[in-house]
Amino acid sequence: MTLEETTTLADWLARAPFALTMSSGFFSFYAHTGFLTALEDAGFLPARVSGSSAGALVGAAWAAGVEAPRLADELERLERRDFWDPGLGAGLLRGRLFRERVGGLLTAQTFDACRVPAAVSVFDVLTRRTRVLDAGEVAPAICASCAVPVLFHPVRIGGRAYLDGGILDRPGLAGMPESEPRVLFHHIASKSPWRAKNELPSRPGMLTLAIDGLPRSGPFRLHEGRRAYRAAREATRRALGRPVTESVLVVSA
Repeated sequence: MTLEETTTLADWLARAPFALTMSSGFFSFYAHTGFLTALEDAGFLPARVSGSSAGALVGAAWAAGVEAPRLADELERLERRDFWDPGLGAGLLRGRLFRERVGGLLTAQTFDACRVPAAVSVFDVLTRRTRVLDAGEVAPAICASCAVPVLFHPVRIGGRAYLDGGILDRPGLAGMPESEPRVLFHHIASKSPWRAKNELPSRPGMLTLAIDGLPRSGPFRLHEGRRAYRAAREATRRALGRPVTESVLVVSA
């Protein structure tokens, strides 16, 4: 996709309805929320969302009625004890506290009740393949997509066990129909040594925003997540005024 020199990201978003996909990235739901807050502040709202793991959490929560500033407020106050519930099983954490917190946050409890179509990628433990969840209850689907192996127990839905959607679908694009003509993809770069360096996906009509230099968070580094939120929000605000001439727009945090 090649764009005119004078086309900014804001111009591209305003041109026609767009869909939004957000990638996995461990505790990068902070950065995704900062990115989405900047879009919401500017009046650019997606007509469809998909994502994996951290991207599934932010995208599906937004589709289920959680405005970006409200989600940001929740993350600002988040402490490890709010989701830390160790228990015996295939993972350190049972995930019950996380499920309760997510469920209590959502306005729409089912995908059918969401304000825009939403889909999340999960990893089916039995078939060892990516599966897309876009029907039924939203909260368990989000928790399944965020069930990082070793950290969380697998999440069971309909008799099947699921883990983190980013295992095989890191971009979170499996739930985005190929027929969708315009997709904005928020990419969180991986620092894992086993990830390919050239990991950016490509498809017709998709524009990727990648923010370099974001702080990395984790269960013991939530303060870095709050920094990542603010950095991503400000970087996205700057990006809206940047010209986009190719399918990838890279900005610094």
